[in-house]
Amino acid sequence: MDQERNEAPKSDGSESLLTVIIAFAMNVLIAVAKSAAAVLTGSASMVAEAVHSWADSGNEVFLLIAERRGGLGRDRAHPFGHGRETYIWSMFAAFGLFAVGAAVSVMHGITSLRDPEPDANYLVGYIVLAISFVLEGVSFLQSVRQAHAGGRRLSMHPLRFVSRTSNSTLRAVFFEDAAALTGLLIAAAGMALHEITGNAVYDAVGSILVGLLLGVIAIFLIQRNSQFLLGQPAMPVTRGTMLRFLLEHPDIDRVTYLHVEYVGPVQYYLVAAVDIRGDMREHDVAVLLRRIEAEIEQQDIIVEAVLTLSTADEPSLQP
Repeated sequence: MDQERNEAPKSDGSESLLTVIIAFAMNVLIAVAKSAAAVLTGSASMVAEAVHSWADSGNEVFLLIAERRGGLGRDRAHPFGHGRETYIWSMFAAFGLFAVGAAVSVMHGITSLRDPEPDANYLVGYIVLAISFVLEGVSFLQSVRQAHAGGRRLSMHPLRFVSRTSNSTLRAVFFEDAAALTGLLIAAAGMALHEITGNAVYDAVGSILVGLLLGVIAIFLIQRNSQFLLGQPAMPVTRGTMLRFLLEHPDIDRVTYLHVEYVGPVQYYLVAAVDIRGDMREHDVAVLLRRIEAEIEQQDIIVEAVLTLSTADEPSLQP
């Protein structure tokens, strides 16, 4: 049952942690740069940008907690492990992106439309935006590299892989960084149009557009985390691999039902109805089913396996 590990091999846990740590470090540096620029220029726009970056840094703390808590194993109180905690803490980060990042940007843009800001120090603004773009790019390239590796293992486009993967921290960093880079370009365009025309409306509209972009990303992340918390079925390639694994077992004749569900990043709960070979006594069948379940759970990606018996009239599943 090796193929389904391709979504995220065992080393990918440390890779995801590295991705989040890099994102956190870059966001802190960006926040410091924007805060310094806000003090030097007195620009309200730069103050809002600094608040946004500090909020992003706080979101990365949630993702670091998600990586830490999600990696805890099974215990008596948590028979499925703590994998779903990853989606809970990632949900907090998504709410933070929506409540702080999107709301602050939109509200600041609306305020600027009502009360346009005077011309600020454009040179300092451009320098800070350029530095921010480079630092965000470093973080984004790390998440892109991880997405390319995961997509290549599953023969999927990196963007599709990031959208569907059970690795919520990778998805959050990837889309937050992509939105941040796009937002920096929008902010630079708004600042340039403000400088060229002398009309602060462009700056305000840019802030509103950035807020709307962050809002769309946040809603998408909230939706995906909700789906995994409610019970997201495994990818078809993973389900197919597990079906073949069961059918190749020497004691299983056929499989009539199979449900594979995520209970954490690359962690699965498996339920199957199987037809046992031969004609065994009820007690012997029960013992055999428990033994097969234990064999399946030896795979580190299977948190829990439950097998039941098929009836004669149930159709067989085909790999």
